[in-house]
Amino acid sequence: MNSVKSLPKRQIKHLIINGLRFRLGCFNVCLTSSIADVTEHIQRLYGAYQLINENDFIDFHVELSSSSKLRRYIRPQVSFYFDGYMPFKPLPYAQAAAFFEWGLNWCIANHSNQYLIMHAAVVERNGLAFIFPGTPGSGKSTLCAALVCSGWRLLSDEMTLLSMADGKIYPVPRPVSLKNQSIDVIQRFSPGAEFGQVVTGTAKGSISHMCAPEQSIRLSNQPAVPSKLIFPKYTPDSETELTPLSKGRAMLSAAENAFNYSVLGVQGFEKLAEMIEQCDCFEFKYSKLEEAIALFTELSDK
Repeated sequence: MNSVKSLPKRQIKHLIINGLRFRLGCFNVCLTSSIADVTEHIQRLYGAYQLINENDFIDFHVELSSSSKLRRYIRPQVSFYFDGYMPFKPLPYAQAAAFFEWGLNWCIANHSNQYLIMHAAVVERNGLAFIFPGTPGSGKSTLCAALVCSGWRLLSDEMTLLSMADGKIYPVPRPVSLKNQSIDVIQRFSPGAEFGQVVTGTAKGSISHMCAPEQSIRLSNQPAVPSKLIFPKYTPDSETELTPLSKGRAMLSAAENAFNYSVLGVQGFEKLAEMIEQCDCFEFKYSKLEEAIALFTELSDK
């Protein structure tokens, strides 16, 4: 099956207008939009994703469109639709590409209860998954991007999908979302990384997305075994510090970062407890990416 980038740009634009169907990790997505920024976003950051057949099952039908003809000229807005339903209020038109990513996060988090879903970045090396839950400002996405640029496999920078069936973590490698100063940090750290447009004025400040490595996308059908659960905290000018965390505290903190923990009930509790039991758990304070990467690389080799 062809990838998105195997097609001429004109054909990609035509497909997006009529419904671009592609594979995203363990999900099939159909995206419809006539918005130029969305088309550019897909062309720049989704080139390695595989197209799927018209008769393949679609998990998420999503559409981004201008709210009304009048709004095209006066404070233009964009609306996000999932299966014809609009779950969010419209956003400024200039945020359309970022809205696609945010909306897709919502689709996965709210309609994938075959997984326990945690708000956490997750990367893999030597078959072992390192999970980084994080609140805004914790530096999890910056750390994730730096590891990925250093050869680690990206499973996700936003959501860890822990299978309720086998306890493994399933990949959904997508562009890494970076905010504000983190954009410049990673561009300096890895000048060859491919970025999408910078979207300014969002509720989170300036946003840009870093392209997922093609190798991570090619391996998106290969799950990984949970190995390390690490709660990061970026602290300017701090020493690199990895501190063991008790299983009990790790369990409570991980549950707080799970989107559908309460929905899954007892099964969710048991699956999360199983993951905590097999993981080494830590709190991690850092300011230097190079030191963090060296430390985690050493951990993954043990």
